Amino acid sequence: MAVTDDTTKTPDGAPAPAEPTEPDGADGTDATATAAAPVVDSEPLAPPEPRGVAAWAGPLVVALLAAATYVTYSVLQWRRFESPSWDLGIFTQLARRYAHLEAPIVTIKGDGFNLLGDHFHPLLTVLGVPYRLFPHALTLLVVQGLLFAASTYVVGRHAVRLLGALQGTLVGAAYAVSFGLVGAVAAQFHEIAFAVPLLALSLVALLRERWLAAALWAAPLVFVKEDLGLTVAALGLVLWWKMRGRDTQRPSLGLWLTGWGFGWTVLSTAVLIPALNTQDQWDYGSRIDVVGIATHPWTAITLLVDDGSKIITLLLLVAITGFIGVRSPILLVALPTIMWRFYADNGYYYGHTWHYSAVLMPVAFAALLDGVLLARRSPRPWLRRYSLAAAPVAVAVAAMLVPQLDVARLGRPDDLWAQSDRAVEARQVLATIPDDATVETDIGLMSYLVDRTDVFYVGNANNPVPDYVLIDQYGGGWNPAPNDAAQYAQDRFAGTTFRIVYDAGGFQLAQRTS
Repeated sequence: MAVTDDTTKTPDGAPAPAEPTEPDGADGTDATATAAAPVVDSEPLAPPEPRGVAAWAGPLVVALLAAATYVTYSVLQWRRFESPSWDLGIFTQLARRYAHLEAPIVTIKGDGFNLLGDHFHPLLTVLGVPYRLFPHALTLLVVQGLLFAASTYVVGRHAVRLLGALQGTLVGAAYAVSFGLVGAVAAQFHEIAFAVPLLALSLVALLRERWLAAALWAAPLVFVKEDLGLTVAALGLVLWWKMRGRDTQRPSLGLWLTGWGFGWTVLSTAVLIPALNTQDQWDYGSRIDVVGIATHPWTAITLLVDDGSKIITLLLLVAITGFIGVRSPILLVALPTIMWRFYADNGYYYGHTWHYSAVLMPVAFAALLDGVLLARRSPRPWLRRYSLAAAPVAVAVAAMLVPQLDVARLGRPDDLWAQSDRAVEARQVLATIPDDATVETDIGLMSYLVDRTDVFYVGNANNPVPDYVLIDQYGGGWNPAPNDAAQYAQDRFAGTTFRIVYDAGGFQLAQRTS
């Protein structure tokens, strides 16, 4: 079973077949005589496709509101000095290197550590452009918000084509507040920011039967992160299935895409990443027992549902498709991501929070739209009728989840909008550290220092002796935090002397004196 992150979408836009007719009966009645007779429970008519402003206005408004929401959340979170993890610091160091046309040496991961030896991410070189213009960690959060918002327009615009202006716009809004996207915004920047719009564009092209465009939009996903090659491979198989008998010029396009995706995953994890890794290995390969899973299929199946968090994630994924998405082969594109997450030995991967489900959202909503189209052509009257209700069900599910998600914090005046108690002290301790200093610190203020200093993480061995050691006793991820930053630094770096130069609000800053 496969590994992969990230998400896909959209229904099959093939013309509906003729109404089913009664077969020749035992009494010798000619079926052709009854073929023209009306069927009692006819297929629900699809709404006419909106034209002009109605075709794009709703999705555009949703995309603009989504961009404003994502960016506002990120700015307020940044202003409150909330740091969910060290990832924003890592990617900011990477962007800073690329902005100056340097190798992605990320000292937060270790002295001289090349981040291409951690994950395969060539596409992230484009971050160097906006970062060069706006050299700030917050720039990455804005970029991610805009990329996510762009994907909401892609999904919403196609939903309007299939469902009409009102219902399609509501589906676009449901996608914008879906648990995968808003969870990723709250988790701050990750490389999947680029995968989400690429998946949306590829899946919508697939739904519109623009086969070559679907393949071309999917192909760059292999350069976002190594596991996404498996997502591309799965998408290629779905593309091949959808194309059967419809494109005689490129009958093997989907299979070529599958080979492209699988090949890059193998090449990156077996050759490229180990070649750039300080330990000559792919660090994440040991997290999944591939041989055990392959040789014990029943265990492989049970591992997908052996934890409550996994079950909830699967249920939410199906529910947000209006349950009709299970009829679409597009939902299979989610399998690689689901499998690498659920087979790994990291419990953080199992739940629906953080950024791990972001790539699943384009897949889920594409499957929803495809499922509606397939249901409209079903010979089962009840299923044709449900095709009218599936999208409203998906919208209702997304709306009911919103109060439980991080985005709901924007609706509480005493939460994100309020000034953080630690903000004043955080600004003061940051102002104490000069530009171009070498700083060893925890995750608390790491992202606020990488723009102008050389930052090392306290959790790594063999760091060089820094000019400063900064400890965030409350938000730095310690268990427990050191009580004396100077003593901690002197114990860590034998033969050195440090003195406390700032101690307030849980922040301790020790400066090296010798």
